[in-house]
Amino acid sequence: MGCGLGTQPSVAASVRFADFRLDLRSGELRRGEELVKLQPQPAKVLILLVSRAGETITRQELARQVWGSDTFVDFEQGLNFAIRQIRTVLEDDADRPRFLETLPKRGYRFVAPVEILPGLQEVKPASETNKPLSEDGPIPKLRFSRIWLAIASTLALILTGIAVRYLVARSSAAKSNEAIHSIAVLPLVNLSADAAQEYFSDGLTDELITELAKTKGLQVISRTSVSTYKGSSKRTPEIARELGVDAIVEGTIERIGDRLRIRAQLIRGASDQHLWAESYDGEMGDLLRVESEVARDIAGQIGHLASLSGNETAAAKVVSVPAHEDYLRGRYYWNKRTEAGLRKGIEYFQKAIEQQPDYALAYAGIADSYIMLANWEFAPPVDAYPKAKAAALKALDLDPELAEAHTSLAYVTLLYEWNWQEAERRFRRAIAINPNYASAHHFYSICLMTAGRQAEALAEIQRAQQLDPLSLIVNDVVGWIYYEGRQYDKAIQQYEKTLEMEPSYAPVLLDLGTAYLRTGDYNRAIVQFEKARSAGGNNRVVLSSLAQAHALLGNRAEAMRILNQLRTGAQPAFISFWDVSLIYAALGEKAKAAAMLRSAADDRVGWIIRVGVDPAFDNLRDESDFQNLERRVGIPKAS
Repeated sequence: MGCGLGTQPSVAASVRFADFRLDLRSGELRRGEELVKLQPQPAKVLILLVSRAGETITRQELARQVWGSDTFVDFEQGLNFAIRQIRTVLEDDADRPRFLETLPKRGYRFVAPVEILPGLQEVKPASETNKPLSEDGPIPKLRFSRIWLAIASTLALILTGIAVRYLVARSSAAKSNEAIHSIAVLPLVNLSADAAQEYFSDGLTDELITELAKTKGLQVISRTSVSTYKGSSKRTPEIARELGVDAIVEGTIERIGDRLRIRAQLIRGASDQHLWAESYDGEMGDLLRVESEVARDIAGQIGHLASLSGNETAAAKVVSVPAHEDYLRGRYYWNKRTEAGLRKGIEYFQKAIEQQPDYALAYAGIADSYIMLANWEFAPPVDAYPKAKAAALKALDLDPELAEAHTSLAYVTLLYEWNWQEAERRFRRAIAINPNYASAHHFYSICLMTAGRQAEALAEIQRAQQLDPLSLIVNDVVGWIYYEGRQYDKAIQQYEKTLEMEPSYAPVLLDLGTAYLRTGDYNRAIVQFEKARSAGGNNRVVLSSLAQAHALLGNRAEAMRILNQLRTGAQPAFISFWDVSLIYAALGEKAKAAAMLRSAADDRVGWIIRVGVDPAFDNLRDESDFQNLERRVGIPKAS
């Protein structure tokens, strides 16, 4: 495929290297007589490198010549993609390059012998015109002496190293046939000129992950973990090692009006070997079809094509472009996990539904948002949980095989209806539909933990951890399960390990401080709670935690002062009696603690499901009022 680099000359301007022939004017690359597909920007990069074979060309110069500026938006990611695609089509190995050598922190050099084919015309070097390598720009002049010097030196190397290359080729072929069992999709790079399109590239990354997760037998890393690599300069082997995957998918998305182009490539993690690359063009209305096509092609490349789920109801459904865009915006804000982000996300999900009333995924997004609003005390549970349930039921009515909706409904069934058996059935159903959905394993682990089934809970959260290894909340819940199982040393170790990933993550700071409360290290607990206050603000959970620490330390007056601040500093509808009950339990006022727990149950505070296992209430377990509460909530008795 030509890349439109300019008017064709009357005499061919071509070079040959190995069994490839490159037309320097059109960018057409052939292997023997077969046309090799190379996209426009990678073709331009290859032309520049080949025309100056043996020379080191910096990344900045490549950017200036190909993109027209060394500060071009996202040129770093675009250049990385171009280099990877060149290596893919040339079947080159970055560690043992035959063609393209990387010079760390400097640039690249084309090292293969280059033969100038008869009839080549000299053209004026780009440096003399001071113009970028654009659609109509000139191709740089071949540096003849340097090319022949490179040929001579390389021929000598070939004569002495042919046996080594044979062994390397055999080794590479063997590696390319190794099975791929796990994969990560790195955030698609937004190549559009409009930075406001970031929600679009983020949303498509999420949807591609969801599509690939339908592949049976393939472990797909969740978006929370891969999002940390957005804009990262880390090499593929390092990323693959950190995520624990066999292969990486990376790509770009470019949108111009209603036209879009998605480029994707599959790379073996350990060896950085390029296995496949493809480009997909279409209209915005084709987006869902293109997403499924990309996922199928990737699955086919890794040998799982026959295992793709037959359920593609959501992907096959025709969704209007405006509705789909509003859904993507909704998920973009939902992923922020702030109160403002969750509420903004709900607005966009509702807009999507107004335009397309049968949009199941948008209803699932609303359900997820209301659950988070209730769990993080941003909204009264008696208001938020029923809205979440209604949205989840509507989503399942539209698409009975939607794992996200099954998970949302299961979680509401646990948190609001206190029905462990039905919640477990729904969680298992969600996992059967999509074993790669980390949130299903995560929330199911909480269901098992609160039922007192700690070993099963730990196994389930560790599965979520495999799918989302860099998720702070998933790693936090690993420690939480140890904590609820009275394994405080292991809990503290896990919390500290999680804080190495993000030292200012308030939920883990709070949980670490709570673990110190149980070991009697109250002063260290206060240090952690103060860190959480600095990181996350003076919210109700922080105040409750500080009051508990002072109560257990014997500072009753300070504990009561904070308790009064907690009661008077919030709207009555948002007072969490759960937080107040923890303070009274720490003060040893059992009757008041039990009364606050009854009020929390009346308000349907989700975390009331923890009363059966939480160590904070161990001093209440022999009290009849507390036992009555456990029966009311329906706490399962673990065998």
